[in-house]
Amino acid sequence: MTKSVSAVVVTYNRLELLKEVIESIQKQTYPVSHLIVVDNASEKDTQEYLESLGDSIDYLRLEENLGGAGGFNKGIRYFMEETDDDLVWVMDDDTVTHPDTVEKLINFANSEDNFSFLASDVRWTDGHRSKMNLPSAVAKLPGDGEVPEDQVEPLQLKNASFVSIMIKRSIVEKIGLPITDFFIWGDDIEYTERAARIAPGYFVPASKVTHKMASNVGSSLMNDGPNRTPRYFYSYRNRMYYVRQRNFVPKLKGLVKLYLELWQMRLAKTERKDEKLAVLKKGLRAGLTFNPVVEFAKRR
Repeated sequence: MTKSVSAVVVTYNRLELLKEVIESIQKQTYPVSHLIVVDNASEKDTQEYLESLGDSIDYLRLEENLGGAGGFNKGIRYFMEETDDDLVWVMDDDTVTHPDTVEKLINFANSEDNFSFLASDVRWTDGHRSKMNLPSAVAKLPGDGEVPEDQVEPLQLKNASFVSIMIKRSIVEKIGLPITDFFIWGDDIEYTERAARIAPGYFVPASKVTHKMASNVGSSLMNDGPNRTPRYFYSYRNRMYYVRQRNFVPKLKGLVKLYLELWQMRLAKTERKDEKLAVLKKGLRAGLTFNPVVEFAKRR
């Protein structure tokens, strides 16, 4: 059965990367029906370029920067309310797709209809797996538990990042939209965990994308620079929120991990320790009472 796909790209002031991403989507062997670009109030050059593309894209320019979370909220809402497509495929503006990325996801969808989301294998520019997008499998795996780089068979996932994942329309109808109030960090983990409570989500290693980050490193409050330190408030607040939504054992493990990070920071020898510790504690405290509203799209 042919399945129609909307692609959603959220962008903010990365025009040259965005051009490459759009071109890669337009060259898919399995064409998308709609290419929805959500512009988080980027500067004029991005706006002019996107407007120049005319009807080849569906352009949503926001009046203010709502962060990645707000951008994905608006893009998935547009998919639900303005298209009849079966699936929505979401990514950042530094996610360069391979020609058969969609085709491989659709092949899996045609063989396994009971799923909520499908996640591509996200690689960095050197071919190694992107450390910002490590898949978290449901099954216990040997070693440190990470999905091996040479994994060739699909695996059921606990959650996934908004870097090339495909979600069913019927799932969005049931679980609602990503939470705008997250702003940045964790909106994708929370959303895919929400989806996985309805139906399994899967890692599809045959479907690959290249995540063109500046460097292949994970996020770390301990080691990040001073300009990024305040952002970690959102990381810890949002993590505390979605850990609270889990069942007892996963919730307990998540809480233990968060408080271990707090004590590691207290005992660490790191620059600007007091500043980092204050951000971490502020985020955890806020997360205890953070109860954002989950929005739902209107029926088309």
